[in-house]
Amino acid sequence: MLESIIWILLMGFFVGQIARRMRVPALVGMVLVGIVLGPYGGNVIAPEVLAAADSLRVIAVMVILMKAGLGLDREKLAQQGTVALRLGFLPAACEAIAIALASMGLLQFDFATGLLLGCIIGAESPAVIVPGMLRLKSLGWGVKKGIPDAILTGSALSDVLLLLVFSLLLAFLSQSAAAGITLPGGLTLSPVQLLPFQIILQIGLGVLLGWFVARLLVSLLAKQNWTQNAVQDALVAAGFALLLVVLAEDFPLFSGYLAVMTTGFFLIEIDAPLARRLRGGFDSLWVIAEIILFVLLGASIQLNVLGNTLLVGLVVLAIGTLIGRSLGWYLSTLGSNWTWKERLFLLPGNSAKATVQAAIGAIPLAQGIEGGETILALAALSILVTAPLGAWAIPTFAPKLLERGEVDPTKVSVSRRIVLLAAVDTSSLATQVLTKVAELARRSDAEVVVLHVIRMDDPQGVERLRREAKRILADIRYRFVTADGTVPEEIVRTAQDYNAAEIVIGKRGHRPLDEVLVGSVSQAVLESSPMPVVVVEAELASPLTH
Repeated sequence: MLESIIWILLMGFFVGQIARRMRVPALVGMVLVGIVLGPYGGNVIAPEVLAAADSLRVIAVMVILMKAGLGLDREKLAQQGTVALRLGFLPAACEAIAIALASMGLLQFDFATGLLLGCIIGAESPAVIVPGMLRLKSLGWGVKKGIPDAILTGSALSDVLLLLVFSLLLAFLSQSAAAGITLPGGLTLSPVQLLPFQIILQIGLGVLLGWFVARLLVSLLAKQNWTQNAVQDALVAAGFALLLVVLAEDFPLFSGYLAVMTTGFFLIEIDAPLARRLRGGFDSLWVIAEIILFVLLGASIQLNVLGNTLLVGLVVLAIGTLIGRSLGWYLSTLGSNWTWKERLFLLPGNSAKATVQAAIGAIPLAQGIEGGETILALAALSILVTAPLGAWAIPTFAPKLLERGEVDPTKVSVSRRIVLLAAVDTSSLATQVLTKVAELARRSDAEVVVLHVIRMDDPQGVERLRREAKRILADIRYRFVTADGTVPEEIVRTAQDYNAAEIVIGKRGHRPLDEVLVGSVSQAVLESSPMPVVVVEAELASPLTH
């Protein structure tokens, strides 16, 4: 079992990075690793790990849905509220019906079996869509109109609808006990008549429980201070989120995944600082969860059942997406302020299949439903085709079809490489500047560029400066560079070349900056630098930020 986990984590990570360097989504490499290591490939993964695959996938999907909730924007959702609501029902319903009709002609299914297939294929994958939409938000694509938020919310709602219809059809086709109820007046409601009430109950209770858990987390983590750091915050929040999913499986009265997503959403509204800390924690959890999710997803794909259904399966998928889902997209955005390009983005942005298909694709076959093997084959085919395609298409077509707006750092984690520039000479002041830049770098996990502008031939002084930098910056990634020219100009130019976030420079004397001689280096850098400048005074070592 431990060997299997090592194979999954190491091969999943490195093959994913190889795929990324080849400009292919990392999940493609991870899925391929799963296929190679899984029971239909090299059969390297231990049976114990495969037996726990469903539970591990649930944990991974919980992490990504919590990330989605922590990234939602209430104002943008209010702006596109009706579009998000329609995206939650119309595309999925239209695709499921289109697949049902196509399967009747191409696969000789009856309508109920075809609709069962449609519910499986029509479900959208949070594992592909959520990271894609959050990345678009971090880059600003489509944020002005709240397009990523509308897609995120619609995706969660559509899975609620399709999973409910799926369970209803499964009970009908397997001839299990009817789920109808009799009201006190003697009125009996059939399962079909109960469906609208079940959908409302699942969504309503999911939102309510999400609000309750968010309030509970704020009380425990922010007000009562039961935790000491962000890692513990994320651990507790993940535990409660997973509890929601488990309770939803034991008591199927609410949508556990929707409850997790709304927990993150309400955390932003109730306590934004706590939400920001949790966002960082769940970003770290997703690094591991993503590998496990997609490697095990690849291991679950039964390539041997594709057989003769490959071509007809591709036709069914094309009909479902290009006819059924496209009609749903058109109806969902009708009357909105979306342009035709933004509507067209729904094709790559809202079509990926993966986790739901892996979770329920084999259930009809296990229940003995006629055509179950074909349903399983098409579920596997939908993963192989749409998951890599969707992961590639979202970042590829977003710049071509969406407008770029201002990124809201309070809603997403904007990760970027931080570089600090330390401008030093060969005097004793260099030690204080290097000490200050080391302190700042450790706080933000930044890299440091140590710059020395040579004004006189002093090789021994430069060598001492190199040794001092090596001593003080021993645990920090840094590079030592030299330059010739006018000192202030070289400092600013080098900072721009390395895209530095801040410049740290020394200043001799006690006088305030506004009394420093115009010709001083620090004053000239302050006046010309487009980025912040931290000035360290020689004797007091008191940093002043401009």
